[in-house]
Amino acid sequence: TLQQKGIHMGMDVFMEFTVRRLFQADGRISGCFAYDGNDGSLHIFKAKTIILATGGITRCWEVCSGSWEYTGEGHALAYWAGAQMGDMEFVQFHPTGMIWPPSVKGILVTEGVRGEGGTLRNSEGNRFMFDYVPEMYADEFADTEEEALGWVDEVISGKLATKRRPPELLTRDVVAKAINSERAAGRASEHGGAYLDISWRDEDEVKKKLPGMYHQFKELAEVDITAQQMEVGPTLHYYMGGIRVDAESQMTNVPGLFAAGECGTGLHGANRLGGNSLSDLIVFGARAGLGAKAYLDKLSGTPAVQQEQVHEQMRSVIDFLNREDGENPYVVVDDLQTTMEQHVGIVRDGTELEEGIEKLQKLKE
Repeated sequence: TLQQKGIHMGMDVFMEFTVRRLFQADGRISGCFAYDGNDGSLHIFKAKTIILATGGITRCWEVCSGSWEYTGEGHALAYWAGAQMGDMEFVQFHPTGMIWPPSVKGILVTEGVRGEGGTLRNSEGNRFMFDYVPEMYADEFADTEEEALGWVDEVISGKLATKRRPPELLTRDVVAKAINSERAAGRASEHGGAYLDISWRDEDEVKKKLPGMYHQFKELAEVDITAQQMEVGPTLHYYMGGIRVDAESQMTNVPGLFAAGECGTGLHGANRLGGNSLSDLIVFGARAGLGAKAYLDKLSGTPAVQQEQVHEQMRSVIDFLNREDGENPYVVVDDLQTTMEQHVGIVRDGTELEEGIEKLQKLKE
């Protein structure tokens, strides 16, 4: 909707273009180099300011809910240009993503399923979340199945809840770590996650309250959630780390370079709360635009794109097309995602991180 509004206002949109590198002159942004994915043509954009709004880097992991475009190019472009990065260890796993079949791995399963009474069980049939309620939340969440069911009955009947909530509704990080712990203990579902069950509810009510989930599982996994359990597991969902920016203007330490949204850092701390991503875009996207305008108003002269920078980027794009041997890039990406999944997961330790760094270094070489 926002893009269409921009188009109607005269904004040019270059669909399927990928930016390869940002250009600078005397330390200031002067433009960027890109290629058109439709026909492979190369393009130079001269610009006094650039605003990065490239999203997260979730596609660096094997199981994620992000768009296929979330490969971290925006972060890399800023880093190569000399921008400071921050909080790069802050990643958020959503506890319930589809994990089977492989073609749908990572697609989100809304928290609404648990809100409507969906229960999480391990391979032994135990409702394990009762064993993972942190002490700080003990007063807010039920400690018996009877009380949890009472809360569901009150809520779905439209009454004011007097019972404590089911433990399946604990925060995302707690639920994700719980599923991960069950997997580590050898109690995972058939394909390495947990079973989410809403089939105990009336079939028509499930279809009415959760039509999207009913069709998603029916069409993508051939699972009827009104009669069968779903298989779910943690999926990388959001990246809180990113490019450091000024809180007011959204400008980085590189003059003329701005960032907004998930590619920036500083707003959400170590664990973004649900719904805050959209607010982030609306508020700080506007601030980035105003900040870029203020920067332009004070800018004297136009930074020039250096011809040698252009030639260097053209060579980097064309050279690999002329290779007769070398690594398959798809295999490299697959190895990268596997490494990140195994060594930079929900729970990390020094040994695993060091092993992961060694594997990443080999991929780089």
